[in-house]
Amino acid sequence: MGKRNFYVKPQDKLEDTSTFEGFDIPINEGDAKRIDRLVDNYESQIMMHLDEAYVNATKWPERLADRIASFGGSWAFILIFAGALALWVLWNTLWFTRSLHFDRPPFILLNLCLSFIAAFQAPIIMMSQNRQAARDKHESVIDFAINYKAEQEIDDMQSHLHRIEGKLYKIEQLLVSLDERRNENRS
Repeated sequence: MGKRNFYVKPQDKLEDTSTFEGFDIPINEGDAKRIDRLVDNYESQIMMHLDEAYVNATKWPERLADRIASFGGSWAFILIFAGALALWVLWNTLWFTRSLHFDRPPFILLNLCLSFIAAFQAPIIMMSQNRQAARDKHESVIDFAINYKAEQEIDDMQSHLHRIEGKLYKIEQLLVSLDERRNENRS
């Protein structure tokens, strides 16, 4: 849900009244700010409720998987991992550390470590993505429900407007007929 800003157009510099664009509803700047504040508060309550439900529905291993996936997909991880790889390669190739080399080129131990990391990191990231997809689906269902309810309310308002238009047409016809009678009586 995006933030809805109400357009407030000042009509007079002395008077602090305005109208909603397209609705001719008088509103002042303070009311527009209050409406924006209420909408923001409502949206934050929905998001807080969704986050609360998410935390309550998840177990600590799932939250740990989310944290690992979050770190594994960050620039911090890439930089730390690149530094560790560079240090590993340098340590095992420089001539003055020759007596301390533990993985000579072609770095078979490094390949084994990288395979282990990939073997564990990929399923953890996939678990986190699956959980995020489920959460996104839940949020989209809520968005659909809100949109459906709003559409029903709009349809209801349109039917009310059509009824009002019908009544106004009848009143207009009565006024025209009364005006015609009054003109006939004057003649």
